[in-house]
Amino acid sequence: MKIIQEIIRKPADLGSKLATLNTQESNLLLAFGSVEHFSAPGFAEALRTAFPQAILFGCTTAGEITAAGVDDGTCTLTAIHFDKIVARCATTPLGEMEDSFAAGQRLGEQLAAPDLKAVLLFGPGVQINGSALVNGLSSRLGSELPITGGLAGDGGAFRQTFTLSPDGVSDRIIVAVGLHGDALRLGHGSFGGWEAFGPARKVTRCTGNVLFELDGEPALDVYKRYLGEHAANLPASGLLFPFAMLGEEHNSIGLIRTILGIDEVAGSLTLAGEIVANGYLKLMHSSTEKLVNGAETAARSATTGQLAILVSCVGRKLVMGDRVDEEVEAVSEVFGKEAVLTGFYSYGEISPFAPAAACRLHNQTMTITSLSEA
Repeated sequence: MKIIQEIIRKPADLGSKLATLNTQESNLLLAFGSVEHFSAPGFAEALRTAFPQAILFGCTTAGEITAAGVDDGTCTLTAIHFDKIVARCATTPLGEMEDSFAAGQRLGEQLAAPDLKAVLLFGPGVQINGSALVNGLSSRLGSELPITGGLAGDGGAFRQTFTLSPDGVSDRIIVAVGLHGDALRLGHGSFGGWEAFGPARKVTRCTGNVLFELDGEPALDVYKRYLGEHAANLPASGLLFPFAMLGEEHNSIGLIRTILGIDEVAGSLTLAGEIVANGYLKLMHSSTEKLVNGAETAARSATTGQLAILVSCVGRKLVMGDRVDEEVEAVSEVFGKEAVLTGFYSYGEISPFAPAAACRLHNQTMTITSLSEA
């Protein structure tokens, strides 16, 4: 397994940077970059020409991650040559948000194979039900098959995100790569570092990932009361105050839900994943120290490997501000200098809870996938 990595600072630099790379042998190209890079004329065509044997695979971000730290407005290219692992790609268009579960099923039908060991998955970050997407994919591949990845970002604008596949760049295509063969060594870890506060509120009306009422009141009204002056900056400020999903006894079930959008007329909140009708929610907050410790915990769970793919929630980036590099440094210290780190800040993270556990859409976590070959 060989890996090369290049950071493209400006879209105009892409051609000259590609000319210096030995790209002919790569069979998988990971690309994480800003909307400006992905929407630049000829972006996908240039990558396809430079990496003729590689599956083009990636998405736009709310910040790009490498071992050097966190960047904004760049594009990180990580080209991989597998000696033994076989990578196969599947894509499907996403219609309305209600199509998310069926879209996952369509991907699963394309990917299913006896020697499939894991799936990497990237989807649009807006107008999608991420948990339904993961559930649909798992329904075709089995709940024990590891699925990791994330939902694309657009710098926190929540307007239009893009994915990259062998077909090019699109704002409504979900792309997945299946990894096949016994040589795959895969690790994964996901951890948050957030704390719940305030009373538990009952979900009295919801549909999928749209929350209409808490304790019989319009959910948006309840949420705005909690946020106070931060409410003026919704939906972006909602990233600072996600919801913890609770069980019947008001106990944490380990899932967090981020606000992706609001509807002033309906008084509703659109969340990144599904919530449970008649379940309970609590608001959460955090600090830089707790988030950095959470990233380290995720890294230790993922084990080490030649490549680490980091998908961290944009809400964490907003909380940490200028100290955001610290969570990447914590992961880098666990993996060591020999490992290549790549990844992005996302609108949703995908990972199992633990080894052999079902895969879920997470929010506000650092999720890490480690890859190597036996």
